[in-house]
Amino acid sequence: MKILLDMMSYPFMVRALLVGVLVSLCSALLGTSLVLKRYSMIGDGLSHIGFAALALAYALKASPLYVAIPVCVAAAFILLQIKDSARIKGDAATALMTSGALAIGVLVISMTSGMNTDVYNYMFGSILAMSTEDVYVSIGLSAAVLVLFILFYNRIFAVTFDETFAQATGTNSRMFNMIIAFLTAVTVVLGMRMMGTLLISSLIVFPAMTAMRVCRRFQTTVMVAALVSVIGFMVGLTFSYLYAAPTGACIVVTDIILFAAFAIAEAVRK
Repeated sequence: MKILLDMMSYPFMVRALLVGVLVSLCSALLGTSLVLKRYSMIGDGLSHIGFAALALAYALKASPLYVAIPVCVAAAFILLQIKDSARIKGDAATALMTSGALAIGVLVISMTSGMNTDVYNYMFGSILAMSTEDVYVSIGLSAAVLVLFILFYNRIFAVTFDETFAQATGTNSRMFNMIIAFLTAVTVVLGMRMMGTLLISSLIVFPAMTAMRVCRRFQTTVMVAALVSVIGFMVGLTFSYLYAAPTGACIVVTDIILFAAFAIAEAVRK
C-alpha cells in the first residue's frame, strides 16, 4: 500500500494508472474475441500502422492521437475488406501492411527529426509521454469501447463462435466484425503511448490466451482475461516504478509469467 501511495504522488503515474487500467480492460475484452476468430495478428499489424501515423503526426507537429486513431481505424476496415477477398489472404494482407507501414514510419522519421528519444518512446512506450490531453481522450474512448462491447456482447459472442449461424439468425456479422475492428484499432492506439508500438499487441493476446488455459465458457474467459490483464498491468507498472525499467516490457514479462503459471496449473490439474 505504501508503494502504491508513493506512486500516486506523481501526476504522471496517476495518468499512467488511469489509462493503463482502461486499456488493459479493453484489450482483454477484445483479445478474447480476436484470438478465437484467429484475428490476433491484427493487433500487431495495426500497431505498426499506428507507428507510421505517429511518425507522420510528429513530423507535422500534430496531436498523435488525432492522427493515429483515424488512420488505424481506416486500416482495420481495409484489412477486414481484404480478408473477405479470395485473391489475398488475411495474414498476407496484414504482413504487407505491417512491413509497409513500418518502413514508411522509419522513412518519415529519418527525413525529419531522426531517431531521437521521442521516437524511442513511440516504439517501446513511456509513461512520461502521455500528456493530460492524451489522458482525457484515452479515458473517453476507452469508456466508449467498454460500453459498446457490453451493449453488443451477445452479438459479438455469436459472431465470434459461429459467423455463419449468426448470419442465419439475422445478425449482420459484417457490421459486428467492423465494430470489433474499430474497437481494436482505438484500443491499440490508446495503448501505444504507454506500451509502445512493438509491444501493444501482446496486451491483446497474452491475457486472452492465459484465461483460455483454465476457462471453457466465453463469459468466464472474458472475465478472467480482464482480471489477468489488470493484474499484469499493475504488477508491471509497480516493477517499472521501483526499478526504473521500461513500462511496456515489464507488463509483457509479467503477462508471460502469468501465462506460464496458468499453463502449469492446467497441466497439474490434468
